[in-house]
Amino acid sequence: MGKLSLQLPDMKKLNEMTIEEAARALRAREYSVQDLWDACIKAIHENNPKLNAYLEIFPADTAAVAAAQKRIDTEGEKAPLLCGIPLAIKDNILIEGKIASAASKMLENYRATYDATVVKKLKETGALFLGRTNMDEFAMGSSTEHSAFGKTLNPHDTTRVPGGSSGGSAAAVAAHLAIAALGSDTGGSIRQPAALTGLVGLKPTYGAVSRSGLIAMGSSLDQIGPLTKTVADARILYEAIRGKDVLDSTTIPDGLYKTAKPVKHLRIGVPKDLLKEGIDEDVRKTFDVMLEKLMKAGHTLVDIELPTSAHALAAYYVIMPAEVSTNLARLDGIRYGHFSRGDTLLDDYINSRTEGFGEETRRRILLGTFVLSSGYIDAYYRKADAARAILRKEYDDSFTKVDVITFPTTLSPAFKFGDKGDPLSMYLEDIFTVTANLTGMPAISVPMGNVKRDGKDLPVGIHFTAPHQGEEILFAIGAAVEKI
Repeated sequence: MGKLSLQLPDMKKLNEMTIEEAARALRAREYSVQDLWDACIKAIHENNPKLNAYLEIFPADTAAVAAAQKRIDTEGEKAPLLCGIPLAIKDNILIEGKIASAASKMLENYRATYDATVVKKLKETGALFLGRTNMDEFAMGSSTEHSAFGKTLNPHDTTRVPGGSSGGSAAAVAAHLAIAALGSDTGGSIRQPAALTGLVGLKPTYGAVSRSGLIAMGSSLDQIGPLTKTVADARILYEAIRGKDVLDSTTIPDGLYKTAKPVKHLRIGVPKDLLKEGIDEDVRKTFDVMLEKLMKAGHTLVDIELPTSAHALAAYYVIMPAEVSTNLARLDGIRYGHFSRGDTLLDDYINSRTEGFGEETRRRILLGTFVLSSGYIDAYYRKADAARAILRKEYDDSFTKVDVITFPTTLSPAFKFGDKGDPLSMYLEDIFTVTANLTGMPAISVPMGNVKRDGKDLPVGIHFTAPHQGEEILFAIGAAVEKI
């Protein structure tokens, strides 16, 4: 079998390929599954000590590699595109027999006893798993600075954050330490790091992808999704993991999943009132240039109003901590998680949770407990939930006039470590992304260009939201952006 040399300067290295490119070359017998695995592992060992994208690198599963190669050799073009493709998996997604710590001391020694549904689906395609990636503890953060096991660095500028909470997965793909990766998105945790590292990030429709085997943060907000080098790759990975799951009652039955079909020229809603201030000048210019190019390509820009979106971040930071407080209550050191003995039972709880949880996680647990407490649930939680319903209606009404709604994914390019020491300034990173989680609608971030900072080109992304079950529309507009 012929092999593609890793040394040819005029060709991509194996680990730099997309899913489509790697699948095509595997079937053309240009190299083997083992070659592809070895190229990714070599890149990880060379670069991960600096980037800290992976918390654990898995040893080669020779049986899985051999099975993937045999399947490709036997089935050829009929083999799944993901067969033999090495992927990175975020540390809050369970892989049977592997540690899943959610980047927390609380679960530092927890070893999964079963596969998450998405992992089971990927195994059925013949995909391979390189390791588990770093993240903000329990997915709480926008910079991957809040991991109990050290921060992850942005491959484009190691003085800057890769975004979060899926920063490890994003850095792994951006640095070509994986062909693609899975992350989880509660308020932008796939899309924001995708934008800051120059990747495509998809948050699927709520219920499109099973949450079984995902360590929960906010159960009404969480969704697993892909971080990839291209829109086409995001679609391949999404199609592999989506579908009804008996282990997750919130998943949409396949017969009820009515995927919206895109038209050739899309109507793009632009909420200009929400874009007047707070956005970095270079990011705004890049965004405006992209909109102009999309208009020249035949798409239509439509002014829309989303007044409740101005309050979406406030609503999110009431609802999300409330769900965090509920979901993490089980991690008390007695039933699950890190245990530290005290003089009394109360001391056992206090010591275990204080030692097991990091500062940001404790902050959100306390905030969530407060907004759910007697006397405050009506003043905060129920009002936020009512605002969520109004926001969903505003989006639904807007989608009678437009096909997608667009923002810049982030206010600025990747910021430097320590620049967002104030928690409120960090929370503002999610201002354009939380609405998709509050409404349950699908959203995608696609690279739209670069801006200069300290002599380096830093990527920024354009964000699109579509109606429920409108992933095909997102893939269409994402592909349109890539062609420009």
